[in-house]
Amino acid sequence: MEKSFFIDTTLCTACRGCQVACKQWHDLPAESTKNLGTFQNPPDLSFMTYKLVRMKEEIIDNKLNWLFFPDQCRHCIEAPCLQIAENASAIYRDDATGAILYTAKTKDLDADAIIDSCPYNIPRKREDGTISKCDMCNDRVHNGLKPACVGTCPTGTMNFGDREEMVAMANSRLAEVKPKYPKASILNPDDVNVIYLVAQEPKLYYDYAVASRSSMERGISRKVALRRMFSPFASLMRV
Repeated sequence: MEKSFFIDTTLCTACRGCQVACKQWHDLPAESTKNLGTFQNPPDLSFMTYKLVRMKEEIIDNKLNWLFFPDQCRHCIEAPCLQIAENASAIYRDDATGAILYTAKTKDLDADAIIDSCPYNIPRKREDGTISKCDMCNDRVHNGLKPACVGTCPTGTMNFGDREEMVAMANSRLAEVKPKYPKASILNPDDVNVIYLVAQEPKLYYDYAVASRSSMERGISRKVALRRMFSPFASLMRV
């Protein structure tokens, strides 16, 4: 059965345990960084950082609020990166879990087109053009384990299980927090397998916290549209 995350940001303390666990499980090196005036570190996702706890300070109702957002690939149900790649040896979906997986063959793709197709600004490339991102700890999941980030979370922010169970948990938790956070919402639950609950307006967290329907549709870029337009002519020329 397809799997999903439910990430309840109202419980996140930005301990970054999930971020560290992801690094450890995937044997990813630390990055050399510098102080940019924020506790967020490193400053962004990269080829070597699949998960990043984003941190912002916002004045809301005349009070200082910390907004934390454990950012990662959403494993879209209709993934634009998968559709634009059209190369199952480079990007494919594991039907058993719903994970969108990248391989070393992504080096053969147009990396910039793949990156531009993502409405959440997730994939990152290495100098040789190979692309990487969160893989849902698919190897762990197939062996009956939770993703590393979920297993290490001490507050209940990170949850993982069958999709129906996670959707129900998200809706239940939303109803629970609404009295305290009237602007609370669930982000794109029909489109993704990483479902976020946020307490405030999504754009306060960061620009790509939520994808509009138009941005999801734009993810299937003009390059794909042109490819589909000319494919009948290509088949005629092969005859």
